[in-house]
Amino acid sequence: MALPDMVKHRGFPSGLPGTGFQFTVRRANPKGATKIIRRERHADRSPVDVKADTAFLHSLWHHFGDEPFERGNLDAGRLSWLFGREVIAAEDPFDPQSYEALLQINVEVAQANYPEAFEDVFEV
Repeated sequence: MALPDMVKHRGFPSGLPGTGFQFTVRRANPKGATKIIRRERHADRSPVDVKADTAFLHSLWHHFGDEPFERGNLDAGRLSWLFGREVIAAEDPFDPQSYEALLQINVEVAQANYPEAFEDVFEV
């Protein structure tokens, strides 16, 4: 079975070092892209979960800035923790199950929720 086309964001970190948190996927899913959903975040999330979100957003910011970007090989699970708040759809209609879907950082919300992500260097 042929794999769907998927942009690979060269130079984007694959994950958070020392954890199992991934930021990218290696290859497209032959069954199609995993759906991006808005995951609810609770106040009792672990510090490492928050660090993963911050590091991922830091990578998005330093790779794409405030410009729209294609989902491509970015991990749906990690995007889902930020989707609908810090990361929003950049097209209408938006297909949450497309590797070609366009996303964008909601800079105002992202800076308010994850100010460290916008610093030049983020220590992991």
